[in-house]
Amino acid sequence: MKKFILAITSLLFLLVGSVTYAGESTTPPQPKPITEAEVHEAQKIWGDGIVAIGNAFTNEEDYKALAATHVDTLYAYDEGVVLFKPTKAATQQFRLSEPEAISYFVTGKVPEDRGFALQPWSAVRFENAGILIDTDSAVAMGNYFFTDTNTGKEAKVEFTFGYVRGADGKLLINVHHSAFPYHPLTDDG
Repeated sequence: MKKFILAITSLLFLLVGSVTYAGESTTPPQPKPITEAEVHEAQKIWGDGIVAIGNAFTNEEDYKALAATHVDTLYAYDEGVVLFKPTKAATQQFRLSEPEAISYFVTGKVPEDRGFALQPWSAVRFENAGILIDTDSAVAMGNYFFTDTNTGKEAKVEFTFGYVRGADGKLLINVHHSAFPYHPLTDDG
């Protein structure tokens, strides 16, 4: 009889231990899926930031601090690896650290950098060829256009941006690849 009572008691402990209470879940919470609207908003914030850095440079304000905040809040360097291949990078093609990314936008750490955001640009607009959304990441690819403040001309650049959701719920860039469009040489002869 003691064995029977012990078996029943053990079974009760197992059952009570597995009971969930209202509002309690036994499965870990699923990440909130990324939406296209969030990708569009992240792109707008990124473009506005590039314009703001150039404006701060022109107005002799602290553009380097603004660039550091731009990279720190929009890129996932604090979360892990970020794959960043800037448009105007040749000698050091990839910027895998936060200081290298900041250097690309405003000069500093990497000798070839001329400060892409210091052009300055008056506008940045994205035209997505497509956006792929997974449960916890997204990838957007297309062209973005940078309007030169001084001439009003647009520079067309191809891009691929990868996004993940940060701890605060906002999208962070973990892949950034930019390149000028390919222009084949013509053969006249």
